[in-house]
Amino acid sequence: MTKPLTTREFFKQFPDDETCLNHLFDVRFGQGHTCPKCERPSNWYRIKAERAYSCQWCGHHLHPTVGTPFEQTRTPLQLWFYAIHLFTTTRHGVSAKELQRQLGVTYKTAWRIGHEIRLHMAAVDGEGPIGGPGTAVEVDETLIGGVKKGKHMRGSAGKTVVVGALERDGNLIAKVVPNQRRATLQPFVKANVEPGGELHTDELTSYAGLHTQGYRHMTVNHGAGEYVGYQGATVNAIESFWSHLKRSIGGTHTSVSSKHPERYVKEFEFRFNRRNAPASMFASLTSQFPSDGE
Repeated sequence: MTKPLTTREFFKQFPDDETCLNHLFDVRFGQGHTCPKCERPSNWYRIKAERAYSCQWCGHHLHPTVGTPFEQTRTPLQLWFYAIHLFTTTRHGVSAKELQRQLGVTYKTAWRIGHEIRLHMAAVDGEGPIGGPGTAVEVDETLIGGVKKGKHMRGSAGKTVVVGALERDGNLIAKVVPNQRRATLQPFVKANVEPGGELHTDELTSYAGLHTQGYRHMTVNHGAGEYVGYQGATVNAIESFWSHLKRSIGGTHTSVSSKHPERYVKEFEFRFNRRNAPASMFASLTSQFPSDGE
């Protein structure tokens, strides 16, 4: 499948809570799963009184929602799945107000659902390093939020610094950081970009010296009006991502609380890294649970 589910297809595939719970059981355990208590492969029987399945041998209960964003929620599973569907069929995100209207829940519940989904997106996306020999990685930083109050600080108006590394034709890693100083940006690069390839940045002095760390460091001088520097140095691709991030936040959310910018950044990182396979987003979020536990 190359296109995401339509709304009609979604409700056909997940018509009720029971279908959603069965899906979680199947992707996490499945019939024949070895019981963690009696250690025997088992058939599992649905317990109607709770979101659980019982071992045929010892009666041990498996709870498919444990270790997922749906754990300890009273909100119907179908609404959670539909919220994920909404998140994965838009390029610009979904506001809590829109979730409130679409799901018919309170604003508080809608806000919690949205933030739990963003946390789950970050967990599923992971933080594997990019780069290495034969690659070109663009590294750049931007500011989102209020009004800038100084060159290196977030300021009292809630300005947030975000740094990102984007491998050409590959994945992006973005992170909220406290400032744009060398002691902040260079550890980010070394932790997330494997040495051996090209590293493209602008002329910010915080990046100076990275050529001694195993990178072929190339810079573009924006101050001189350059968009492509010597030997093809450019950060145009990651700047395009920043533009999309800011337009989406401004158009969908109006503003983002300074307490939670990382979640929004990771949401758009997840979406960007699946830009060539948008149909995979919904399946990933309803089938992969990195913090799995029972």
